[in-house]
Amino acid sequence: MNGNDPSYLQGEIVEERIEFTLVELCHITGASRDDFARWVEEGAFEPQGARMEEWRFSGTCVRRAITAQHLTADLEVNAPGVALALDLLDQIAALRKRLARYGDRGEVSGAP
Repeated sequence: MNGNDPSYLQGEIVEERIEFTLVELCHITGASRDDFARWVEEGAFEPQGARMEEWRFSGTCVRRAITAQHLTADLEVNAPGVALALDLLDQIAALRKRLARYGDRGEVSGAP
């Protein structure tokens, strides 16, 4: 293979299958249990489990939780603001992904 040949990686996203407890996410992010309780109440996170002690979060929540902690600690954003910001960031990511898909096909215009 020379330097001009594209290379492809194939793999499985393990992150989605991993689950974290509330204690583990608090340790990873530096957020408190109270922070998570407020974020869950505002809909920023949807853990599995009925009680806080039973909550399990998917591996994909880690990045959101780190972002939520930064918004709270660094920018002093309240829980409703964190939920809104995370939703908007998700929408931006989805639009960028969609734009990249259109760019790959040479399409620029088009309705959703």
